[in-house]
Amino acid sequence: MRTALRAGLGALAVLAVLNAGAADTSARPALPTVELTAEASAAAPNNLAIAVLYAERGGPSAATVAREVNRDIAAALETARAEPAVKAQTGNVSTWPVHAKDDHGRIEAWRMRSEIRLESTDAGAISELVGKLQTSLALAQVSMEPAPEARRKALAEATVGALHAFEARAKLIADTLGRRYRIAHLAVGDHGLQPPPMPRMRAAVMAAEAAPAPLEGGESRIAVQVSGRIELVD
Repeated sequence: MRTALRAGLGALAVLAVLNAGAADTSARPALPTVELTAEASAAAPNNLAIAVLYAERGGPSAATVAREVNRDIAAALETARAEPAVKAQTGNVSTWPVHAKDDHGRIEAWRMRSEIRLESTDAGAISELVGKLQTSLALAQVSMEPAPEARRKALAEATVGALHAFEARAKLIADTLGRRYRIAHLAVGDHGLQPPPMPRMRAAVMAAEAAPAPLEGGESRIAVQVSGRIELVD
């Protein structure tokens, strides 16, 4: 009986100590925190040219229209494949009815549009190819953007810069307040590409002249933002 009583008293003593420790922990004041953001950007060369061309036809027979459009696209792809520096692939395809302007709204014709997409890091080669294809196809758009490797390199550079900027700002805040700091939370995100307007202007020129035109790539900016929360330590 006495042994059991002593064991029970010992367990109560241990629980009392644990509860006291928990109470002391909850009684500790929370560390002051500061939320802050930092940003950096890096330049990525627009070294990938992209052009979209299309064939569009209309007629009373949907089958005939499709056959003519597919013939134009097939011929364009054959021409494009002869240029090894340019990657060519089919794009969007759409077919829609043309309704008569009467009370019945009957279908009086069909139209079809089919696109091909060209990509190349050789701006001269794609410009010359677009000029050839415009004898049978129309140009929808042409643009310049960073190739995947250039994009990754700029994103890595901007990420490092944003992290350093965050660290410098956190240290500035802590030093000004006479504290040390530790990072409690951190989030990293990018804002994507910020392209210059020049390539779209060039697209309008190429469409109007239906002839090869020089492509000026320029640079795009890739921005990265780091946001987080720091705790100020005594």
